[in-house]
Amino acid sequence: MRKTIFVRKRRISSPVKQKVLLLLQAGVALSFAGTLPRQFRIFEELAKEWKQINRAYLYRIIREFEDEQLVSIEEDEGGTRTVVLLERGKKRALTFHLHKMEIAKPTQWDGIWHAVFFDIPEGWKTARESLRLKLYDLDFYHWQKSVFVHPYPCRDEIDFIATFFNVRYFVRYATLSTISHEAELLRHFELKK
Repeated sequence: MRKTIFVRKRRISSPVKQKVLLLLQAGVALSFAGTLPRQFRIFEELAKEWKQINRAYLYRIIREFEDEQLVSIEEDEGGTRTVVLLERGKKRALTFHLHKMEIAKPTQWDGIWHAVFFDIPEGWKTARESLRLKLYDLDFYHWQKSVFVHPYPCRDEIDFIATFFNVRYFVRYATLSTISHEAELLRHFELKK
């Protein structure tokens, strides 16, 4: 007789849970030793970000992540267990990066416009609309049908978003020093040249 195991799906809404997943994604190691004195020694050596999280709550979060197959726990011969972020956990961490993303605003504008162009096929409509919504969310100006403009450098952010939505091949980024109808953009972003 085959046994079916049901895993309750929990939403990772807690800022602490998001922080734990992002720390794991960033490669900040988390290990647990088998005995209590060894656990305390390892916790003393951990990055300060880990130290800010209540240990009992951290253990509970890691168990939840393991149930949801976001992480695996590997144990070495000495009894030290290491938490390893699985592919599913990496994807979830990327989602948090996407939602928290902002374009840095320098103290002074350099007069350069940053444009995003895309021509995403109809078969990729959901990804195209997701990209468009994210550009609006990042305060891009919708200049023409598939052209968005921003006054501040954002190439890394655009590369990340295009990769996240799996449309990088269809997205182009350009910097422009001269642009027609610039007054429209200056007014929108409340800038002076």
